[in-house]
Amino acid sequence: MNYVRTGLLLAGLTALFGAVGMMIGGQQGMIIALLFAGAMNVFAYWNSDAMLLRMRNARQVDDQSAPELVSMVRDLARNAGLPMPKVYVIENPQPNAFATGRNPENAAVAATTGLLQHLDRNEIAGVMAHELAHVKNRDTLTMTITATIAGAISALANFAMFAGMFGGNRSENNNPLGGIGMILIAILAPMGAMIVQMAISRTREYDADRIGAEICGHPLWLASALAKLDKGVHTIPNMQAERNPATAHMYIANPLSGKGVDNLFSTHPNMANRIARLQAMVNGVNPRQQSPVAQPGPKKGPWGPAGTSVRSSRTTRRKDRPWN
Repeated sequence: MNYVRTGLLLAGLTALFGAVGMMIGGQQGMIIALLFAGAMNVFAYWNSDAMLLRMRNARQVDDQSAPELVSMVRDLARNAGLPMPKVYVIENPQPNAFATGRNPENAAVAATTGLLQHLDRNEIAGVMAHELAHVKNRDTLTMTITATIAGAISALANFAMFAGMFGGNRSENNNPLGGIGMILIAILAPMGAMIVQMAISRTREYDADRIGAEICGHPLWLASALAKLDKGVHTIPNMQAERNPATAHMYIANPLSGKGVDNLFSTHPNMANRIARLQAMVNGVNPRQQSPVAQPGPKKGPWGPAGTSVRSSRTTRRKDRPWN
């Protein structure tokens, strides 16, 4: 059902792109916009992951440059039954992470330096398990294509704003709403794209939290990480994401600083609700149905023996962190 709903939402996003094209250039503009949207979908399928990583200035790391982080991801991927993804680090002080790639065989996970500095080893494992859950659910392609189309809608809306302000009566030949209509498009189209992004992202975040907790075997590792991420994204700005908000829904925590519209237009579920659901997993209770559910995977960390706790890992010396 989630796949059908996501497909309908993506179709709606493409239709919105065509509608904006029609408002700007009439029927010809709509046809051009839809053809462009189709070409973008093909391009996004093959290239959007590399493009996104370049936009974030991500650098790939390996067993030599970040042995503990790469080993952690390898063990988590084995737990999830996934091929080993590429691992990237992004120079950004805000603690955050995302996954991308068109399928599990061509996936990548990326963590910011802020995440590696502010979270302990267990919490980092929880975050990486969450991102691998997106890979396992094949969310990464959907989320990347969504970001590509939403970004194009924003660019088209900016063009509409320019045409509405400076195009004069020439715009009325193709746009039945005239210059005022162009300005309305510039305001409403990005909002519509944002709402579709929100609808696609929210349910997938809950699923990724649940499956990520099962992959790492400790729901509280991810719960503890989310609490730190929530604090971090509200105190440390992510200027890369602010410059291109269309990709905000790809992160594990909303990287944008707009607090005034957080509840209405946030692409992510409420963090307190996400944490509560993870805590309920420990007690074997589904917070939505209040009935027993299956316990998560075996209580074994991906780097050592069972019984390793979040508390004990906080005593780990700085030199043992996975990015050194």
